[in-house]
Formats: sequence, structure tokens, C-alpha cells
Amino acid sequence: MTWLTIVGIGEEGLPGIGDAAEAAIAEAEFVFGGARHLELAASAIIGEPRPWLSPFSDSVAAIIALRGRKVCVLASGDPFHYGVGATLSRHIDASQMVVHPHPSSFSLAAARLGWPLQDVQTLSLHGRPLDLIRPHLHPGARILALTSDEHGPAQLAKLLTDAGFGISIIAVLEALGGPSETVRSHVAMSFALTDIDPLNICAISVVALPGARILPLTPGLEDALYEHDGQITKRDVRALTLSALAPRRGETLWDIGAGSGSIAIEWMLADPSLRAVAVEMHPDRAARIARNAMTFGVPDLKIITGTAPEALSGLDAPHAVFIGGGGSDPGLLDAAVSALRPGGRLVANAVTLEFEAALLAKHAEIGGTLTRIAVSRADAVGTMTAWRPAMPITQWVWSKA
Repeated sequence: MTWLTIVGIGEEGLPGIGDAAEAAIAEAEFVFGGARHLELAASAIIGEPRPWLSPFSDSVAAIIALRGRKVCVLASGDPFHYGVGATLSRHIDASQMVVHPHPSSFSLAAARLGWPLQDVQTLSLHGRPLDLIRPHLHPGARILALTSDEHGPAQLAKLLTDAGFGISIIAVLEALGGPSETVRSHVAMSFALTDIDPLNICAISVVALPGARILPLTPGLEDALYEHDGQITKRDVRALTLSALAPRRGETLWDIGAGSGSIAIEWMLADPSLRAVAVEMHPDRAARIARNAMTFGVPDLKIITGTAPEALSGLDAPHAVFIGGGGSDPGLLDAAVSALRPGGRLVANAVTLEFEAALLAKHAEIGGTLTRIAVSRADAVGTMTAWRPAMPITQWVWSKA
């Protein structure tokens, strides 16, 4: 039985939603929405208006409690594109709802600019860190970014400028679809727009200056991009390690003894659905990991300051685990093996003889593969050049049945 109707509404109000959606609002016993939405639909609301509560989860609970009654929820644009529909669908089956979508802000912005939406990166930065845009800053890219308020465009302009993309063009599209709709453009490094409507979306045409911080799309990013104190899995080994960890959509990684956080960060960069937990015992390194996570555009990286395996208690079971460096605790491998989900992968890189011995013993006990990684780089020796070897790595890879 359908009892919930979700209606997408734009700045033009009721004239833009169609007869069926307007009838659903009028027939509802309860109409939930933001103050602006309720005002836009006021002339059609006969039942009880319910403004969103804070925290929002209280409103979700209130909607669920009315199951079986006629309930309408008003949403901005397309309710299932970064909207309330996605939240409600986690609690209410689709068979119990009817949805009347409206063009999203992204669709309206693409239409105004003539940008093919399939070629554009769309991001919601509403209530989320602006740093999420960083992995998408590539020359020639087009980005549509929904902001939180009137300050968002200037903050984005500063981020672009600081990252070396200061001559990118930012078009600010305000109150799309409404009577006060405005589109204004400015160069990021000289951004000076004022009196910006809080309801805005930024269209960014990315242009890179020399030295811009461009994050390549492959694993094994330059070591120099990271802030570190020498405790970092070097780029060549990191690329091989990420390949062995084999990230898959929606998975979670534990990066134990994270150092600079490079493995966890590049795991998360592989796909927006990936999650990671960086475990680091030294507080100064944990703080450094947090800074790296922001500058690489993965601010959702979870950081735990503590010593494994004790620090792993209470965490959701991982799909993959990486253990690097010394691996001094003999119980750490056992804890990782035990915690892994079925089908999960464990990758351990040993640089010390003691940890290598532990890996050899574990390999003899439960199998897996062993690989010796030796990397040499050309370096000056007096007036000549010679190969300078890095510390060799023994890598053990094991998959849980």
C-alpha cells in the first residue's frame, strides 16, 4: 500500500510541479518539508505542515511513525539526487511511496550552460567539506558543485586558487528556476561576487596553472604530494600494494600503522564508495594523516590514534587490511586474519627481519603468496651515476575463504 508521496519542488513553486503532485500535497494529512518548501506550497496544503526537525533524523522517525497515513514530503528538485528520497528509501520500501521528481539543480544548471550532464562531474558540497572537490581538479574538467550557502562560492574560489587553479572560471547560478534566478561568472583568483543567494550552485571550468596540485587517477602518487616524516610507503611499493589490496566498490580498508596515511588515502581515491580506517599510534603522525586526507580530498578518512590490535576493537569488519613497516606485535597478524570478512584480502609489507620471519611463518601456516620487492633508483655518486637500492620489502598477500 502506498502511503508516502515525495514531491520535488523548485523555486517557481506550485506552477512547476504538475497536477498530480499538487493533488498529492492537497490530499496529505501531513506535509513535511523545509520552511521554504512549505511556504512555496502553502496554497495547496490542507493537512498539517511539519517543518524539518533538528536533528533531521527526528523527522525521519516522525515520518515512519505515520506509516499508513497519507504523508507528503517536499524536497528540493530531484528527491533521489543527493536528496531526502535517498534517506527515506533506507527505511521505507519503494512499493510504499510515490515520487514526483522535479529537475535537479544540476539538470537546471546544465541546461542554462549548455553542458552535457553526462560529461560533467556533479558534487554536493552542501554540509560537506569543500575538499571533496580536490580529486576532480583536472585541466579541462567541468564541475557542478552544490554549495551550502552564500559563502560557498568564495570559499571554493580560494580553494581553487590555493591549489593552483586560480584562472579557472566559476559561474555562480543562483535561485535556479525562480523569479530571481541569476547567473554570474568570475575568475577564481579574483573572485569578488557579493550578495550571493544562499541557494546556489557553482559551475567550474577547470584551468590549471603551472605547478597546480593535480592528483593523477592511478595509484602510486608522488611522495612529494604527501606531508610525511619518512614513514611513508614509497610510490613504487604503494602502487604494487594497492594492486594487491584490490579495492572493490563499497569496501572498507584497515590501514594499520598508517604513517602518512598514503595507502588509506589512495584506497579511498580509487572510488567514492570506498571507506578506510587509518590506525596510527603516534599522535603527531595521526594529525599529519588528517591534514593529508584533507589535501587529497578524502576528508571522510577515519583516523584512530592508538596501538593495534587493541585499537581495532569495535570497528566494523574490514574487506581488506594493510599492515606496513615493522609489524612488531606478534598478535597483530592473527587479529587481522580473524577480523577479515570472507573474501577479504590481507597485505603485509615487511622491512625488518623480525616481521619478515612472522610473515614466513604465517605463510607456512595458512598459505597466500610471498613477493620480494626490490627497487633501485639512479643517484649521483661523485661525478658519476649509480643505482642506489631502497630497503627491500617482503610482501605477503592472503585472501580469506
